[in-house]
Amino acid sequence: MSPIVLSKIVKTVTAWGTGPAGGFAQLAVTSPDQVGLIDELGSLTFAQIHTRSNALAHALAERGVGEGDQVAIMCRNHRGFVDATIGAAKLGADLLYLNTAFAAPQLIDVIAREKPVLVIHDEEFIDLLSAAEVQHRLLAWTDTEGHPDSMESLIAKYPTTDLTPPEHHARLVILTSGTTGTPKGAPRKEAGISNAVALMSRLPLKARWRTHIAAPLFHTWGFAHLFLGMLLGSTVVLRRKFDPEDALKTIREYECDSFIVIPVMLQRILQLPPEVLDSVELPSLKMVASSGSALPGDFALAWMDRFGDNLYNIYGSTEVAYASIATPEDLRQAPTSAGKPPYATVVKVLDPDGQPVPDGESGRIFVSNSMLFEGYTGGGGKEMVGDLMSTGDVGRFGPDGRLYVEGRDDEMIVSGGENVFPKEVEDCLCRHDAVVEAAAVGVEDDEFGKRLRAFVVVSDPAAADETILKDWVRGNLARYKVPREIVFVNELPRNATGKILKRELARRP
Repeated sequence: MSPIVLSKIVKTVTAWGTGPAGGFAQLAVTSPDQVGLIDELGSLTFAQIHTRSNALAHALAERGVGEGDQVAIMCRNHRGFVDATIGAAKLGADLLYLNTAFAAPQLIDVIAREKPVLVIHDEEFIDLLSAAEVQHRLLAWTDTEGHPDSMESLIAKYPTTDLTPPEHHARLVILTSGTTGTPKGAPRKEAGISNAVALMSRLPLKARWRTHIAAPLFHTWGFAHLFLGMLLGSTVVLRRKFDPEDALKTIREYECDSFIVIPVMLQRILQLPPEVLDSVELPSLKMVASSGSALPGDFALAWMDRFGDNLYNIYGSTEVAYASIATPEDLRQAPTSAGKPPYATVVKVLDPDGQPVPDGESGRIFVSNSMLFEGYTGGGGKEMVGDLMSTGDVGRFGPDGRLYVEGRDDEMIVSGGENVFPKEVEDCLCRHDAVVEAAAVGVEDDEFGKRLRAFVVVSDPAAADETILKDWVRGNLARYKVPREIVFVNELPRNATGKILKRELARRP
């Protein structure tokens, strides 16, 4: 870069910060004509993204949005999500991202607690949000062209002139999954360059890649790659809804270098008919980055055997962001491992007194990095030991130096005097050729005190009945780990980020 361009970048980032306002503004300086985003409506250059967000910011300011106000965004993966994020950030407003799969009561509770002054949402969510009390609403994606209350209509008629940088830089609030009750808000300040360095120390990301982000943008993982793309000047390819065959078509059509997913998306791709999978070639694809929930059984091997050694699995949580990353080499050697911590990240396994346990022994997983959240917006936080934050999971470090996550600390049951984690049994079941996916929950048992009830989805009911699968577990694990019963279901209940809703399974008779 020339000294003039470099000085403009420094000036832009100094004024606007390293968040969405400053990040995309500097791309408009360095790469104005490069395509920055592709969605169903077409492509946008970085210069167009900049001017569109300027126009939206002017429109929002006229509607009373200012520094320190909160703007809630409930959008699927499309340009409206990006426009709303940058436009609100340019006013110094904080951003609250709402999960598109939440039920109305959850959304109403969150909005009542957080009190945003404006909700920007897709037209499809009008009825869902109808009972929420907010001052202003604005439609992002609309199915009616030229809708008078849409963001597109405002962007078309407001000026695109640059705004004055606010003193307050946008705070980002990501919601927890809400699998155990009302979702909690987990706020973060602007990410620094060290966060990107940490992820890129284990992920082979390159500048100006084309990245298909299929993971929801409101989720920590999808959002992280929107920002990594901002840093690297990547072209982000978005689709409003995930479809396994369409995802493969999108990667091939736009020659995407990376594919950002949650595990259930990869599972759905591998469940496509063999003739569809056999016809797919993805020569451009260099990295598939998955996060949000554990990869079941030997799934990593099945994916890499089909599409090559390009799979990276990231373990973390909404509160700690990232903790460890499993590379293709890790997954080849230990398919159920969570890999190793990236740069400038400390992971420790502690006993109930907060002391490190020896390698090979199980304990609670704690993490330290520069992306730990600041405490829940409604009060409270995660347990801390020094500068280490609890993930809420139990695991161990193996002799290979890799982290193995055994399950949630609140899911463990004591069966016959022994600790049992559902994940080990779930992984065992998933290794059976006829099992597509499995989940297990604790239930009362007269003989062992507690046992697991497993719920499984099978590809061929004739190849796996309850006796066959119990014998399979018995042949691979200790007797007390055999589920008391196995229930066959057509599908497992999941939220929008792919996590299995075990509370729903536990309520089933």
